[in-house]
Amino acid sequence: MELVIEGLSKTYANGVKALDNVSLRVPKGMYGLLGQNGAGKSTLMRTIATLQDADAGSIRLDGLDVLREKDAVRRRLGYLPQDFGVYPRISALDMLDHLALLKGLVHPGERRAMVGAMLERVNLFDHRKKALASFSGGMRQRFGIAQALIGNPQLLIVDEPTAGLDPGERNRFYNLLAEVGENVIVILSTHIVEDVLELCSRMAIIHQGRVLYEGEPEAAVAALAGKVWQRRVPKADLAALEAGHRVISSKMVAGQPLVHVYADTSPGDGFTPAAPGLEDVFFSRIGGLC
Repeated sequence: MELVIEGLSKTYANGVKALDNVSLRVPKGMYGLLGQNGAGKSTLMRTIATLQDADAGSIRLDGLDVLREKDAVRRRLGYLPQDFGVYPRISALDMLDHLALLKGLVHPGERRAMVGAMLERVNLFDHRKKALASFSGGMRQRFGIAQALIGNPQLLIVDEPTAGLDPGERNRFYNLLAEVGENVIVILSTHIVEDVLELCSRMAIIHQGRVLYEGEPEAAVAALAGKVWQRRVPKADLAALEAGHRVISSKMVAGQPLVHVYADTSPGDGFTPAAPGLEDVFFSRIGGLC
């Protein structure tokens, strides 16, 4: 099972080029899409999910033409957008039953069994009669996964799924996604680099609608070995340092900027070697440093 995207482009009426000749091969398992807000991730997700058309290019899911055979694709698709609406006063059980009916599960007995099993799977069965308005952020996201998994999809798309979740809920949510990813294609769109490194066997970095990297997260990190250097600097010296070095990133640590720079050899000037991480890969790529 594989999702193949070739030459996908999309320009909106206001002139913004959201996708610029995007080509990807997405195998079964967890696949990360990493990019800043506005990079084009959500446009790509919505296009794969048959919610909008592209200007050019193609998408195929196991032989299905995603852009032309939309109804057939939707029967194989589960989608959890960044923001999804529900009727807040309806119980989780009734809402999921309604959504299952919309997905084509018309036999009442079959539908009840499917809904009950799905609520068990996302650990919401004990809360099935509660109104969705009473759910915490984590419970709401687990309900979102439940509705996306109704019908046993071959392709599951989740867009920025952990925004607003506490660390415990985030871990439980990703454990569920990892379990699902053992059998289907799961595309995880996020701007959180740790999520991709921990969960995904392959990834793509998207910036300004273009793919800057596609491959294994570990391989991308390994390619930076020996090329990342770090130094703490006074705030007053930061601008001068940025002018004289190829700066990957700077962040405040204990009240002082910690700067990572890209260089093939030691830049001297008090810099020491730093173990590269996926964050260094991300900022190096979007900054055009490598």
